[in-house]
Amino acid sequence: MERAILFFDIDGTVLSEVTKEVPQSAIEAMEKARAEGHLLFINTGRTICSIPTEVRKFQFDGYLCGCGTYLTEHDEVLLKSSIEKQRGIELLRKAKECNLGVIAEGQEDCYFPGHISRFDRLESTRRYFASRGIGIEQSLESERFEYDKLFVYVDDKSDFDSFREYLGDDMEEIPAENYIEEMRKKRAERGGRGRRDGRGEDGIMEKYGLDASRAYVFGDSSNDLAMFEYAEHAIAMGRHDSVLDPHAEFVTKTVENDGIAYAMKHYGLI
Repeated sequence: MERAILFFDIDGTVLSEVTKEVPQSAIEAMEKARAEGHLLFINTGRTICSIPTEVRKFQFDGYLCGCGTYLTEHDEVLLKSSIEKQRGIELLRKAKECNLGVIAEGQEDCYFPGHISRFDRLESTRRYFASRGIGIEQSLESERFEYDKLFVYVDDKSDFDSFREYLGDDMEEIPAENYIEEMRKKRAERGGRGRRDGRGEDGIMEKYGLDASRAYVFGDSSNDLAMFEYAEHAIAMGRHDSVLDPHAEFVTKTVENDGIAYAMKHYGLI
């Protein structure tokens, strides 16, 4: 089969949220795809520091991380897009003023509030990251770090409209789920589009002389929408957010039920 590039989300796609492992069937399918000459990339909203060890065990050809803010191919960093330090400090202070819950995600670490917040999902994320040695060195309030993107939690006590207005022309908002938003630095080449990772995908495809017809994307949640809009071959996992349905070309089985291998065989990739 003609060479293709495969892009995989992590949670609920290659990494089971039930077993917390990458199924052996997915590993074997990805190894077979590589033997067929295909290229395999992770495409995730996570920043590079929080890629789980379970995923890193497989030698992907590269990582597109942080909603398109960081891109590697093998050992080469092709893209870095951090928020300028002073601007990042100002955003965090404004978020506090607007009564938001915030996690700042960077390449070296993720940064949480120094106090326990009222946002249960933020605290759940804190516990998960802490169990993996992430987010325990510095708090948000230290202001001694740079970061690539913000993960923002909102409730009825938050003044999100004021914060959104404060973002200005240099930042862009990426809707994630109800009462959760992500923000990253806007890059001119995106043309102001609110796409999640599409520009990184474009660059990878162009580098190998392939167009979107040779891109296969695998995902399960609403924040995979942009890559589903980008690629001609969009594969939704057996458990997935219904927002993906209009853009999904194929619905495979769940990751635990060999969904990665099932989809690859369906398309003749292996």
